[in-house]
Amino acid sequence: MNLSKFTDYSFRILIYLGNHPNELFTVDELSSCLGLSSHHIKKIIYKLSKNDLIDSTKGRNGGIKLVKDPRNINLGDILEITEDNLNIVECFSDSSNSCNLTCNCNLKPILYDALNSFKLKLSEYTLYDIL
Repeated sequence: MNLSKFTDYSFRILIYLGNHPNELFTVDELSSCLGLSSHHIKKIIYKLSKNDLIDSTKGRNGGIKLVKDPRNINLGDILEITEDNLNIVECFSDSSNSCNLTCNCNLKPILYDALNSFKLKLSEYTLYDIL
């Protein structure tokens, strides 16, 4: 299983902002510090700000910073916010499943449990735990 770049980069941005709680950053500064494209950062900033995790203010005195205390930012919640598709196998999707074994498959429930365990494990931690 691979996390999307969107999720990976979201974690990186949150870690960076969490390690610099009293500073404001521009997209260009984050891009330079993290080695990520500003295009990706803009999309992530939009999503994280819509979910009230960060504040993004435009203008001369603007910038990007964490809004919440890192103790209140759950890693499992970040995963849910940033991953559009956690269908780790084709049969998890009703719309695109073409597997002929779906009716008789005993693997799907095992993989589903494994995915839920992954989500639950991430949910045991906050951003503060990884700073």
